[in-house]
Amino acid sequence: MSKNAVELDKTDLKILDALQRNARLTNAELAEQVGLSLSPCWRRLKRLEEIGVIEGYRAVLNRKVLGLGVTAFVRIDIERHTPVFERKFEEAIAELPEVISCHVISGEGAFLLVVVCDSLETYSNFALNTLMALPGVKDTQTSFSLKEVKSSSMLPLGKR
Repeated sequence: MSKNAVELDKTDLKILDALQRNARLTNAELAEQVGLSLSPCWRRLKRLEEIGVIEGYRAVLNRKVLGLGVTAFVRIDIERHTPVFERKFEEAIAELPEVISCHVISGEGAFLLVVVCDSLETYSNFALNTLMALPGVKDTQTSFSLKEVKSSSMLPLGKR
């Protein structure tokens, strides 16, 4: 376990697993699923929120139904690998709604982005006019998803 990880028991993990599957459960439904009475379940849930294990609750949206059928993986290298350049780049990326994920990576490039758009033309304009204009960008390489095999935000809680 990493040094930042919190201690969770089996009941906490059951609560988290149930909420990952359906965050709209009522406290009564959640308590029943994990084998607790209402008050202890509520206290545990509040504790998990307070210590930051649960960051929030969101709706999972279908990108394709919303017309965002193009997914691009963009590897970006920056001119200088200094804290100032990286911070400026990260701040700029945080403002772009098309970028749904950004990682600092090892190997070639410095960052890996996941970008969603409605069309290849829209992506092309975004790449040329926005990504290439970001602070310190030296090079980009893009790969497109041809087929999504798995997409999940559920964490593997059973492996702890």
